[in-house]
Amino acid sequence: MSTARVDAAAVEAAYEVLRPVVRRTELEHSVRLSEIVGAPVLLKRENRQLTRSYKVRGAYHLISGLTDAERARGVVCASAGNHGQGLAWSCARLGVDGRVYVPGNTPRQKRQRILALGEGRVDLVVEGSSYDVAGAAALADSERTGAVYVPPFDDVRTIAGQGTVAVELMGQTAMPVHTVVAPLGGGGLVAGLAVWLRERHPQVRIVGVEPEGAASMTAALAAGGPVLLPEVDTFVDGAAVGRVGDVTFPLVRDLVDEVVTVDAGAVCTEMLDLYQVEGIIAEPAGALASAAVRELAGTFPDDSAIACIVSGGNNDVSRYGEIVERSLLHQGLRHYFLVSFPQEPGALRHFLDEVLSPTEDIVVFDYVKKNNRETGPALVGIELESAAGLAGLLDRMEASPLTIERVPPGSPLFTFLM
Repeated sequence: MSTARVDAAAVEAAYEVLRPVVRRTELEHSVRLSEIVGAPVLLKRENRQLTRSYKVRGAYHLISGLTDAERARGVVCASAGNHGQGLAWSCARLGVDGRVYVPGNTPRQKRQRILALGEGRVDLVVEGSSYDVAGAAALADSERTGAVYVPPFDDVRTIAGQGTVAVELMGQTAMPVHTVVAPLGGGGLVAGLAVWLRERHPQVRIVGVEPEGAASMTAALAAGGPVLLPEVDTFVDGAAVGRVGDVTFPLVRDLVDEVVTVDAGAVCTEMLDLYQVEGIIAEPAGALASAAVRELAGTFPDDSAIACIVSGGNNDVSRYGEIVERSLLHQGLRHYFLVSFPQEPGALRHFLDEVLSPTEDIVVFDYVKKNNRETGPALVGIELESAAGLAGLLDRMEASPLTIERVPPGSPLFTFLM
């Protein structure tokens, strides 16, 4: 791992290497987000990068700088999906053989893209159930075979390559930029952005955004150094890192103004809004930054822009059912209950007529079991027209003779039933 100094000049040198190779992605004005926060919001569309993610910038920059002897030994990496695609594409272009280790939760779409982009140059290895397990396996491979390990974030060459997003962004707008908001997993992108912005545009506020269920940088900042999270929610797979980098940590600590977290439901809501309003396909990590902007509304001046990095667009369409579910739960529009219906005529009719209002729909109805001859508990999912309608629904349930138990999101019972 290279630990040489990374500074604005190193990021600019990486930009010159990458400029003829990677795509100069669009910087687009989001009317929707601008109206929400009361200030211009610009979306840096790294989801339209060559591999649908900024990760190719770091991978190509590192591999292109290897000696002939190092290239001959091949390269290896661990990835939640996007870094692996960047490495695969780079291997195909530079004529280098490689191996990519991914955890078992990596979406099939990302696995298939790694192999396709590698054009026969790259092997895929599935190892463990988290990025950190796959990372340990990739490091062991490097030590065993001599292949050059290509870190997804914790190397100054990777950091410099990923930081070129900021060079591009600031050259694409004449509007003054007040804040740059970027997703934060291991910290490579945010560290690279911060290194360059602090030297070239020191007035810019820098915000890193972590998923609430994998807030490894927040934990590191609290502990004074990188720590391993005891548990990681892998839903936001592109940013689900259990331990931030030793190289990235001090850069984020010293150069970034704020690190915030966003829960998965808010990410899902933003993913759907990006798709339905702007026509942007974003994976969960790709929507982290713009989801955070919504929650930071009120902290931006109205006379300068907020720039968000839409960092990745490698989303598996099979996940949209879960994404819609999580979004509805987050917005308070979907709720679940265990209802014990007496086994007698009219019980279900009473529930439909007296408990539900005309604007409330049953979206799930499933008998869990019959625990005796008189009653049969059912799991009932109800969708509301607005979150404000929950109070009235709960009041009618309380007045009903039926035994009704709410299943709150996040409870062990809810997790088991879902």
